[in-house]
Amino acid sequence: MTTDDATTDPTSDELAPDAPDVDAGVAAHRGDPFVEQRAMARSAAVVDRSHRGVIAVPGEDRLSWLHMLLTQHVSELPSDTATEALILDLQGRVLHHMAVAHTAETVYLDTEPGRLPELLDYLTKMVFWSKVEPRDATAELAVLSVVGPDTEAVLTAVGAPVPPHGGDQGPHGGAQLPHGGALPLPDGGAVRRMPWPGVDAADLLVPRAEQETWWRRLTAAGAHPAGTMAFEALRVESGRPRLGVDTDDRTIPHEVGWIGSAVHLTKGCYRGQETVARVANLGRPPRRLVLLHLDAGDEHLPVPGDPVLREGRAVGRVGTVVQHHELGPVALALVKRSVALDADLTAGRDERAAPARIDPDSVPAEDAAPPPGRAAQGGLRG
Repeated sequence: MTTDDATTDPTSDELAPDAPDVDAGVAAHRGDPFVEQRAMARSAAVVDRSHRGVIAVPGEDRLSWLHMLLTQHVSELPSDTATEALILDLQGRVLHHMAVAHTAETVYLDTEPGRLPELLDYLTKMVFWSKVEPRDATAELAVLSVVGPDTEAVLTAVGAPVPPHGGDQGPHGGAQLPHGGALPLPDGGAVRRMPWPGVDAADLLVPRAEQETWWRRLTAAGAHPAGTMAFEALRVESGRPRLGVDTDDRTIPHEVGWIGSAVHLTKGCYRGQETVARVANLGRPPRRLVLLHLDAGDEHLPVPGDPVLREGRAVGRVGTVVQHHELGPVALALVKRSVALDADLTAGRDERAAPARIDPDSVPAEDAAPPPGRAAQGGLRG
């Protein structure tokens, strides 16, 4: 699959400027987003992400059952480990993204705000005779994220277990992402080590009834109170996509760097695997996720779903837009693979239009060799 013969369209406008803020249910900031970003980059900060949906999957068949549904290889996922996974449609387009923690004989899946009902409905319909009991655990557990190089010290100070690092190939790595650690909390829930959005991070799935107590403990241990604006700024800097903001209804995993971190290329038995295998073996994805530097002020920035233009023609779509404490205004964007890295671009429309350029460091170096399947075809023709 190449840019020219792809079935996905380069642009989309699913998110309108007046679309509801998916993070409206939690604090956007705690006084100064730039101070909060610097705390995440230099020490540690804690963010309330309790608006995320949490699904608990207990039962003796939990791993074999999830293995048939998810893009990730989880049939032998060891206890006390974590990973990421997707659910695709029949055409290989991304429907759901989830962070995964397997601990205390339960698999926890947490996903984007508002996405849980559809995901849980799908999982429930797929139970059949498997010995699993997926349930909505959002009322039981709330997500708090600690971000920064002092994450481990903060966890230790509050008496939480410290899961090991799992390693990371980066957002565009094609190899399997080694699983990080996930350990049970003494009073229920879990703590999961994360390789993003900062140099170190951990998600705590804490009992919702004790959420405020945990918040006070974490801040007393040195984690600076922060909001989602700071978290999103570091996520954008790290090149990590967010479902529904940096993706549209045509996005396939290869375009946004989810191969490896959320998709295992050698496993089968999941919906949409034909597209994943075809693109991996025979072509390149039609678009790629890039970081855009915007020449704009504070007032009229592009919004998710706005077009990325080159000489007046749409060549992509804008995703998350943030004000970064060091980079200034930046955005993630899905653009056609054929767009040159030094192209003069415009992000946004009307009063939100801003000159933009691609950060070349955000684009992975591609192997000059053809994909393995195409190389094999060439050998057969010869």
